[in-house]
Amino acid sequence: MKHRNIFLIGIDVDSMGGSQRVLHTLAQGFAGRGHRVELIGIRPSPEPHTYQPDPGYRHTTLYPEPAPEPWRANTFAERLNWSRIREQRARSDHRDEALVKLKERLAAVDTGYLIIGSPWAADWLRAAEWPHLRGIGQYHESYEQARASANLRLILRHYPELEKSVFLSEGDAALFRRDRLPNAATIPNPLPFSPGLAARLDTRRIGAVGRLEPVKRLDRLIDAFADTTTRAPDWELHLFGDGPLRGTLEAHAASRGVAERVHFRGSVQNMAAAYRELSLLALTSDREGRPMAVAEAAACGVPTVSFDLSAGVRELIKDGHTGTLVPPGNTHAFTQALTHLMTDTPRRHHYGAAARNHVAPLDLPRVLDRWEALFEEIDR
Repeated sequence: MKHRNIFLIGIDVDSMGGSQRVLHTLAQGFAGRGHRVELIGIRPSPEPHTYQPDPGYRHTTLYPEPAPEPWRANTFAERLNWSRIREQRARSDHRDEALVKLKERLAAVDTGYLIIGSPWAADWLRAAEWPHLRGIGQYHESYEQARASANLRLILRHYPELEKSVFLSEGDAALFRRDRLPNAATIPNPLPFSPGLAARLDTRRIGAVGRLEPVKRLDRLIDAFADTTTRAPDWELHLFGDGPLRGTLEAHAASRGVAERVHFRGSVQNMAAAYRELSLLALTSDREGRPMAVAEAAACGVPTVSFDLSAGVRELIKDGHTGTLVPPGNTHAFTQALTHLMTDTPRRHHYGAAARNHVAPLDLPRVLDRWEALFEEIDR
């Protein structure tokens, strides 16, 4: 096997999040195969999370501090505020220092790959030079999410200049090709753990995994869970993750009369064990690309009830086979689907076994094989 120099770079690679977990998982996987790997965070995380207790890769952060709150002068007096001027000069100095640090790291090798974890990281890199490396751009969300934000513009500006652009589903890659991105390829995110034994699916626990933030719409999940009470009064809802909405969601659970059955679990190190505690996973977000929580739960034999949000979600959940999809935002249909699987134990077990088989190609070794095949293709 040819061993390569591989750099992975993202804006913030150490906060609790799906894309951060993927970068650390890939870095550890590449290092385990003998590649020389460095993971670079442009900004340090304000709340760093440990993904690999014993990393086999180098980890560098370019800026000394997390990103400051955005500020824009609205008046002439604000533009002449010396305190603000000094802050802007300090930011400019930090950027220059970060670029010098990055140049030193990338110049330490003669050849290799730079895997860019997001379009915002690609935008930051426009001021850097790395002609001796081959670039690959990643996008961890769906085409629909890109189109609804600045991401599509950034992808179409920066990714055509790279060797390859990697998306999570073939459906999304096809849509980017339609928008004249000819180098679009597909590699799914890998599972971050070996799932081990399958969940027993007899705990009567529904789980949700992710930051407690507005886009996850966990208020809708609490509503749906509360509406299942008459059919399934002995079930619980477990929310894994931290975030700014915890107090709001606790109050909402109390207002729906289910506070004693909604458990806020915070961040958990051993997520495989957490998934095995569950009997169902639920996803009520406003938008998702290819949510790793669904893949991770499926690997542990836990089926999912989800809104039909994207091509990536549809690739992970085969409706009526590995889980259930309902129209986006339809909480009534979601409640019905949730109740159906809560009260139909044989169907829950059937879906869980099928889900486990369905995501077997996401095992880390198989995903690393696809990355190495992509490197070989580029090398040719």
